[in-house]
Amino acid sequence: MKIGVIGTGYVGLVTATCLAESGNDVIGIDKDASKIAVLDSCKLPIYEPGLLELVQRNRREERLRFTTDLGKAVAASQILFIGVGTPQSTDGGADLSNLWAVADALAPHVNGPKIVVIKSTVPVGTNRALAERLARHATHPIEVASKPEFLKEGAAVDDFMKPDRVVVGVRRPEVAQTLQELYAPFLRTEHPFLVMSPESAEMTKYVANAMLSTKISFINEMANLCESMGADINDVRRGIGHDVRIGFQFLFPGAGYGGSCFPKDVRALVSMARARGAASEMMEAVDRVNEAQKQVLFAKIRRHYGDKLNDKTLAIWGLAFKPRTDDIREAPALVLIDALLTAGARVRAHDPEAMTNVRQIYGDRITYCDRPYGALEGADGLAIVTEWQEFRNPDFELMGRLLKERAIFDGRNLYEPKTVAAAGFAYYAIGRNTDMEKK
Repeated sequence: MKIGVIGTGYVGLVTATCLAESGNDVIGIDKDASKIAVLDSCKLPIYEPGLLELVQRNRREERLRFTTDLGKAVAASQILFIGVGTPQSTDGGADLSNLWAVADALAPHVNGPKIVVIKSTVPVGTNRALAERLARHATHPIEVASKPEFLKEGAAVDDFMKPDRVVVGVRRPEVAQTLQELYAPFLRTEHPFLVMSPESAEMTKYVANAMLSTKISFINEMANLCESMGADINDVRRGIGHDVRIGFQFLFPGAGYGGSCFPKDVRALVSMARARGAASEMMEAVDRVNEAQKQVLFAKIRRHYGDKLNDKTLAIWGLAFKPRTDDIREAPALVLIDALLTAGARVRAHDPEAMTNVRQIYGDRITYCDRPYGALEGADGLAIVTEWQEFRNPDFELMGRLLKERAIFDGRNLYEPKTVAAAGFAYYAIGRNTDMEKK
């Protein structure tokens, strides 16, 4: 099939590349000429494991190309995916200005029947509004479908290639059939292709992210409660996770969730509920708990150093909102950095992928270190905010020699408290109630 993908961010670029990998002729379209220039040079404007190799192979085999020329791409495509950003607006809802701009720009170039598929996360009712908008301006019939995406940053290629389900929202069965043919190569292991109304598909995306966000805020609140009562959240997590009705996924306590989806989508769901006069007390609480959790690590640091924090230097391991990405949107590490700088502390930071993005925010206000141990040199303590794999088995003896004070503030519970204590460190974790927490 001939496919156009409008927007070459995380979702759009992965979609375009993986559809090309399955044999389609795909054009990636973006108004940002600098981004297209990067892609044309077979490089990536983002970090996503496994994606670069696929882009290079499909460029080489001429199944994938990129352009800023929306008109030509629309005319050449049978199916157009829209994957532009829908950031949070000032009222907490989704800002759809990018989506409407794309609709108005593509309509004049529609030269025959087309299927337009919304991949962006949009409020319920957007599909219908877009269909009406396109019908007013286009001279050929356009079917508008919804295809919510469930890609995890850091594992997006695998998620696309091996989905646990494909959800589409359509109004006509013929459109569902076309999309099923397009996605058939990714569903050979009999995972379901779920057809529903566009409204249900739009809602499915929000409900999925709201559920996962709820699990994270729940376990974080329980971790804080465990800490206050002398229990260990790691033991409690094992105790509940083996119940098949509960499981272990997303039940890892930490410094709060971030990224481009969970915070924005929870708030958008709250905004949609308010607009309809419905209560959304649980989602409001989920958001409040998460924002408070982002302050927990700094509170531990403040308690440890007291009024001497303004004379201290803290090393930070992990800046991205999660491992295997360079995305720092809503990242807990940024909240910690802001708090440390406000308190007068100095910061030495390391992240395998996200330091360029962080530098764009802080400039020379913090020190950037190419290696994890380099960040420890001359620091008074270490805060771990992102659970990159390379942080999980450090050399505690070397860490002790590099740090001026043996103090670790672990926002992801990477280590066994007894092991860290045996190495002579003061160790502060989330919900573990270590001996240092009791003092």
